[in-house]
Amino acid sequence: MGGALVFEGQSVSAPSAGGATLVAFSEPVGAAAATQTPPQAKPQVPPQGPRAAAGHDGILRRQAQRESAARTYARSLPIVPVRARGLTIEGADGRRYLDCLSGAGTLALGHNHPVVLEAVRGVLDSGAPLHVLDLATPVKDAFTTELFANLPPALAADARIQFCGPAGTDAVEAALKLVRTATGRSGLLAFTGAYHGMSAGALDASGGASEVRVTRLPYPQDFRCPFGVGGAEGAELAARWTENLLDDPKGGVPLPAGLIVEPVQGEGGVNPAPDAWLRRMREITAARGIPLIADEVQTGVGRTGAFWGVDHAGVVPDVMVLSKAIGGSLPLAVIVYRSGLDVWTPGAHAGTFRGNQLAMAAGTATLAFVRENRLAERAAVLGDRMLAAMRGLASGHPCIGDVRGRGLMIGLELVDPDTGAAAPALAAAVRQECLERGLIVELGGRHGAVVRLLPPLTLTDEQAAAVLDRLADAIPAAARRTR
Repeated sequence: MGGALVFEGQSVSAPSAGGATLVAFSEPVGAAAATQTPPQAKPQVPPQGPRAAAGHDGILRRQAQRESAARTYARSLPIVPVRARGLTIEGADGRRYLDCLSGAGTLALGHNHPVVLEAVRGVLDSGAPLHVLDLATPVKDAFTTELFANLPPALAADARIQFCGPAGTDAVEAALKLVRTATGRSGLLAFTGAYHGMSAGALDASGGASEVRVTRLPYPQDFRCPFGVGGAEGAELAARWTENLLDDPKGGVPLPAGLIVEPVQGEGGVNPAPDAWLRRMREITAARGIPLIADEVQTGVGRTGAFWGVDHAGVVPDVMVLSKAIGGSLPLAVIVYRSGLDVWTPGAHAGTFRGNQLAMAAGTATLAFVRENRLAERAAVLGDRMLAAMRGLASGHPCIGDVRGRGLMIGLELVDPDTGAAAPALAAAVRQECLERGLIVELGGRHGAVVRLLPPLTLTDEQAAAVLDRLADAIPAAARRTR
């Protein structure tokens, strides 16, 4: 046992390995009334014991037999969710888990939030069409109105929106196609460590791409600074590199169609962009007529402690790529951009399912709830507390090389204490030890050595303490396992 980790004057003991006990949860201020279970029939308790375990194992076995080798989360998280609420997932075997993956950041309000369920039921009960291509509907109009009310004002005042196929990667494709059409140029600037999706163009802009016409720029970070200095100096060097490369007539980089950046690199290892550096990127691109694309797929809707990741730096991009949380847990993706870029022809970017009415209703409810209950501010405060607690934990565990993040987008990089090298095997062991303690986390970073936490914005103090205690218990257990 790692013992209880003190958090804001509270302590919650972690369960023993293999346990699944949950603490009693309370809701953050402003959310209590909206998180009460609406009147409805009580769901049946899933079967317990050997019969439940057999059903659970059978489902996992059939999945392994039938699904492709490309499946990912199912390999590291061998659970069969049958019910979920807020932070909690219940499996077919009766075990419960605290979900700090949140659909890779999709579930801003956690699982099955009452306001989301009510919005979806409202559309279903109304008789409204569920499939409308890109026709105008009251549901779409309400979503667009709420979204524009939350955009950076300077963008919202002169913006257009394109509804894309219902995945962030398609929205990235649309953004790249848009700036290439508008500028007549084809090149692209992207950053080392980036992740923008799994379709061809999005992969080209991501950090693992090869043999593509995308110019890689250094993304500043303190722990593994490409210039070996970190901090403000490292960020300044990264900005100067970018500026020099664009202005060097022998640099081999023609004026590009756009620059795409994540305000916090998620899959890249939870690396927040320094505010001053992001402002420099805006200045550099604006001075040269290069559209700036902000990929807010994972950072949007309060995740980082501001409604949008770019808000921390006061930057207004030319294009914003939005997905995940904007659909309120259902598939939805859009790009929002300056009207001056809106030069493409009808049908230049389309998608059969770009009119997802249920997702728009769920998204409207989510956006409004985050705004009305100031959940971005709540994420900033609670995220700072969790980061401070984890840094305290790191002081006693030399295998924790770095703790970083912004808001409720948090990462711990695990290292070999003797060499400082990334320790992916240890990170995988931590993930497994967390799962055995009823905590779901995932990994990221260059070598898969960063333990990532993306809890819902409705996380309470008590829930945060439980998450931290289970993590604190899992790390020494994983270190023992990998010796």
